[in-house]
Order: sequence, then structure tokens, then C-alpha cells
Amino acid sequence: MSDTQPDSLLKGMKPMTKAFRLLALCANLALLTWVAIWQIFLSPHPHISSTTLAIAWCIPLLLPLPGILAGKPYTHAWANFVLMLYFLHALTLLYVDGGERWLAMVELLLTSGAFVGNILYARARGKELGLKLTRLSEVEKKERAKFDK
Repeated sequence: MSDTQPDSLLKGMKPMTKAFRLLALCANLALLTWVAIWQIFLSPHPHISSTTLAIAWCIPLLLPLPGILAGKPYTHAWANFVLMLYFLHALTLLYVDGGERWLAMVELLLTSGAFVGNILYARARGKELGLKLTRLSEVEKKERAKFDK
């Protein structure tokens, strides 16, 4: 299955898969918006340009965005690695910075929503499309067969 045609990726989607996609899409876009608003308006850094800092914080979230908008299950899956940066940032601020605690709580909620939405969508849509990873035991058997010849 080619992962390059968004129209074919979104056809025949079950209602629950659509709900997972909506959660993932909304949470990812909301997190991107929240990070920009936080850095530019709510708590700008006193010594660094708030716009520059907002751009720097938004770039990692923009990398998977085309694939998320297209509904590619693989992109939803690997986007969670990017989300871990924001998850750890929020947890750190919750622990050490009382002044920005509520900002970090919103970031944590949005990141968690995006993470869960991405996982559930990637899993459900992958099953619908028949995408799956080969079991490690099968890979090991094939490798052994190559070298036993």
C-alpha cells in the first residue's frame, strides 16, 4: 500500500477510527497553537525574542504535521517521539516552576491527548489498512535460514 495518497488513506474509515483521528488532529493542532501563544503572549522570555523562541518550540511539532493532516498512520506513530519533548517539558515545569504551573498543566493535557489519539489512530487505521509489523520470531527464523545455508 502506498502511503502517498491521502484520499486512499481516509476512505473506508470506521467511526471509531475517525474519532481517534479527530482526537489526534485536534490535540496536535491545539498543542502547536498553545505553545505559540504561551511563548509569545502568556509568558514571554525576558532575554530572548519571544517570536524566535516560539518558532523554535513550534518547529518539532511542524515536522509531522503534513503526515498527520494527511492521516498517515505511520506518521501518527512516530510523531509521539516528538511529543515526548513537550511531555517532559510540562512535567519538569510542574515540578520546578510554580509560576508557570497552570501553563504546563495545559501543555501536559494537550500532549497526553495527542499521544493517546496518535496511538489509537495509528493502531486502528493500521489494522483497517492491513499494515502490520512482522513478528520478531519470524524475522529471526528468516535470518537464521539465510546463515544456515
